Amino acid sequence: MLQFELWKKVLIWSVCAVGLWLALPNAFYTRVEQHNDAVAAIEVQGQTDALGAEAAQWPNWMPSALVNLGLDLRGGAHLLAEVKVTDVYESRMQAMWPEIRDRLRPERATIGTVRLQPSDPQEIRVKISQPDGMVRALEVVRELARPIQTLTGVGATDIEVRGEGDVLIVTLSEAERLASDDRTVRQSLEIIRRRIDEVGTREPTIQRQGKDRILIQVPGIGSASELKRIIGTTAQLTFQPVVGRGSDANANPGVGNMIVPSLDEPGAYYTLESAPVVTGEELVDAQPAFDQNGRPAVNFRFNTSGARKFGDYTLENIGSPFAIVLDDEVISAPVIQSHIPGGSGIITGNFTVEESTNLAVLLRAGALPAGLEFLEERTIGPELGQDSIEAGKIATIVAFAAVLIFMALSYGLFGLFANVALILNIGLIFGLLSLIGATLTLPGIAGIVLTVGMAVDANVLVFERIREELKTSRGPARAIELGYEKALSAILDANITTFITAVILFAMGSGPVRGFAITLGLGIMTSVFTAIYVTRLIIVTWYDRRRPKTIEV
Repeated sequence: MLQFELWKKVLIWSVCAVGLWLALPNAFYTRVEQHNDAVAAIEVQGQTDALGAEAAQWPNWMPSALVNLGLDLRGGAHLLAEVKVTDVYESRMQAMWPEIRDRLRPERATIGTVRLQPSDPQEIRVKISQPDGMVRALEVVRELARPIQTLTGVGATDIEVRGEGDVLIVTLSEAERLASDDRTVRQSLEIIRRRIDEVGTREPTIQRQGKDRILIQVPGIGSASELKRIIGTTAQLTFQPVVGRGSDANANPGVGNMIVPSLDEPGAYYTLESAPVVTGEELVDAQPAFDQNGRPAVNFRFNTSGARKFGDYTLENIGSPFAIVLDDEVISAPVIQSHIPGGSGIITGNFTVEESTNLAVLLRAGALPAGLEFLEERTIGPELGQDSIEAGKIATIVAFAAVLIFMALSYGLFGLFANVALILNIGLIFGLLSLIGATLTLPGIAGIVLTVGMAVDANVLVFERIREELKTSRGPARAIELGYEKALSAILDANITTFITAVILFAMGSGPVRGFAITLGLGIMTSVFTAIYVTRLIIVTWYDRRRPKTIEV
């Protein structure tokens, strides 16, 4: 037990050295952070003297990964948003009407003429002139139903079709509504993440909470209102046929049409067909640009499907106006001059350079499928974050010093050995946090403070066991050997159960709870390693050199 092969000694000290090497950048946090920012900026915009000077603050051959500071330590913005999942039902119904109309037209001999009726936004009501053909109409429309591809929707279809007299009614099924709600929140989550990533913020926390809410925490951003500007726009881009133009917002647009205000012309309103020809979902790229007059604009490009629909429509409607609608406002309504077969075009308007850049970012990230209602917003200033860091430092130093003093007074030389292992343990924790790119929060600091107390638990068990073995008149070597041998099971049992708790906290919790679970879990692994291997190796090395006849623990 007291013999360590050379390769084991080399491996143990190598692990400790690598851990401290990875943790080293955190001792020079500001300098390394500026270096990392400069390197990232050079990759995007090229080398400049200022960026080169900042990049030179830290050697390129040294590790530069840092422990990311969370919202409560760096300051930033916190939002809790509710996704308006019912918005999707209306858009689904609007998109389905042209398909229903095209399916029913060939059946005119049986069902007569087809007219869209005013109805609730979450359903479609279609009147047929020959009520006797309702059975056939129901059969045709039910052919449009698709099976739901979820476990909860097995055997169900996405729409329900029924007839009332001469009116055919189409609604989404309950199973489809549940599946749609889940898809909408997941899609909103991913799009919000993409939009925030485009801006280049550090380590945002974007998590689903409950059925239809999303928690958004972004460290380092100026305010909650700034964060809302980044993610709060739905960026629903559509290309819709123009029926007419006027100045009355309350005019009757007619069935199947809608009235939309003009963004550039106050007081002007466009009557558009509700069903878009192409939507922003079929965009594959959008980039800020300038039009032929040198004004800021946005170039866009459709995928194959969107390009085909866009090309066919422009070919058939040369000379007609075509509205580009963003978030229920007409930003441009150019007249189609010629066939546009390539699936690309340009959006012009009274944009500033910043507005065109932001619009391109939003369009590239994709449209939010539904609106967001912000239930909670909070801005944490950098000063408050710095106060939290200082409080965390004080708590850690006090706990660290108290443990070091206690171990030295209680166990003498062996206590000093345990203190060396404890210092290495803290270094290994920060090395692992840097390696995996973890975010340190205030509860995470609490996890480290708790680890400081728990880290000596294993050494206390071993040392107490060695004391008991010495009382039975065993020699020092045998007492040390039995101390480690008999304490091992208790050490593993205690730490495994705590580690399971940390895993459950990480799996079931969110935000600060996860931060605590990560530092606690990593602390358990490093403390077991330092207690079982590092401390024992130090004791064995000391014993081999001194060969004392008696020892005091």
